[in-house]
Amino acid sequence: MREGAVHSDFSAIGSGEFIERTFGYNRLRTESNRTKKDWDHIRAVMLLVGAAEVRLRRAAEEEEEREPPPPQPPSHHSNHQFASMKNKFFNEITHLPNHKLKMPMWAVGAIVVVVLALVACLGFCIYKKCFIKGKKPKKVRERKGGRGRRKKDKEGEEAEEKKEGEDGKEEEEKEFFGKLEYTLDYNFTENQLIVGILQAQDLPAMDMGGTSDPYVKVYMLPDKKKKFETKVQRKNLCPVFNETFTFKIPYNELGGQTLVLQVFDFDRFGKHDVIGDLKIPMNTIDLGQPIHEWKDLVGGEKEEQEKLGDICISLRYVPTAGKLTVNIMEAKNLKKMDVGGLSDPFVKVVLQHNGKRLKKKKTSVKQNTLNPYFNESFSFEIPFSQIQKVQVLITVYDYDKLGSNDPIGKCWIGYGASGVGLRHWSDMLANPRRPVAQWHTLLPEEEVDAALKAPIR
Repeated sequence: MREGAVHSDFSAIGSGEFIERTFGYNRLRTESNRTKKDWDHIRAVMLLVGAAEVRLRRAAEEEEEREPPPPQPPSHHSNHQFASMKNKFFNEITHLPNHKLKMPMWAVGAIVVVVLALVACLGFCIYKKCFIKGKKPKKVRERKGGRGRRKKDKEGEEAEEKKEGEDGKEEEEKEFFGKLEYTLDYNFTENQLIVGILQAQDLPAMDMGGTSDPYVKVYMLPDKKKKFETKVQRKNLCPVFNETFTFKIPYNELGGQTLVLQVFDFDRFGKHDVIGDLKIPMNTIDLGQPIHEWKDLVGGEKEEQEKLGDICISLRYVPTAGKLTVNIMEAKNLKKMDVGGLSDPFVKVVLQHNGKRLKKKKTSVKQNTLNPYFNESFSFEIPFSQIQKVQVLITVYDYDKLGSNDPIGKCWIGYGASGVGLRHWSDMLANPRRPVAQWHTLLPEEEVDAALKAPIR
């Protein structure tokens, strides 16, 4: 029985394993001098030991099969596990004695900071991956829908801008430029149109000080040959003029003309600004009786500056002799005054001292030319004590045999002048006994006369 059980156990563990466990039984048997009986006892003992070992192993396996598996710890969220591991790590670090840590506390703090930074980065990555990634389709939808909204908003803005532009145009149309009182009368016996400029009110301020220096220019269209101007009213937004001007025009020619009343702001050192104007077509009014009325000024269109031409003048002054020499050298590009497209120009030179006329001279007439050459000199006796307040007025006329001579243009040199006129005079005084030549642009006669009438600042 025992031997059969042992053999059963031996067959269970296998012959190869048994031979290994008996330390090479066959090899020992051949090499040893023991008797067969002794080896039978040894073999029996080894079989018993092997059988016992097999039984113990089987018993252990059966016991393991009977016992239930050890309960696994309940699964927690990864964040809870990470938090518990982190707390355990920090507790172990804080409870480690300094002799085991073998590093200063600042190093521990640095490690803690690094760990916290890593934790923050990890948390940010988790948040970005879990939450932001899931919101992308919504953003795309919002973007696609936003295009329509932006287009509608843009159209709305354009509509508002268009509306504002229309409102701005209405405001410009409603802008007020003041009003002008005038009179019109026609003398049928003398063929004269009499224009009275009485006063203006509520003119806009054109100067920095909140005032204006208004005057009125009166002329007929399309013929601009004859122009009149009122006196300049200094610093006045409600000026009173009370001036009368006369145009000699046959009644049968009057219907095709337009009367222009143009209000300017005088500027001594620059171009005069248009405040407003009135245009009165003669064929729309009844001149059978005098007209007296107020009318609102319309935003004035700047009168196109006609190119009247240029003139070259040479000045020479000898202080010791008190002698001023004015040489009218030549002119160019003069305005066409005759029907044939030419002019018959001549030059008048007027010498004034402190606004008082002293002498006047004239050149010869140059026939049928717009670029006359004169080279004519005129001498004036002016003491050195008076030269500072001398004015030289140069006027170019178109000679007319049958009527009055028409002014082409005018310029002004000397005391109170500005720009080129002042610079030419200063150069002459700075270079005594030496002739100084300069080109001057001709201006409308009435514009120069208005500047001469204005007080010198």
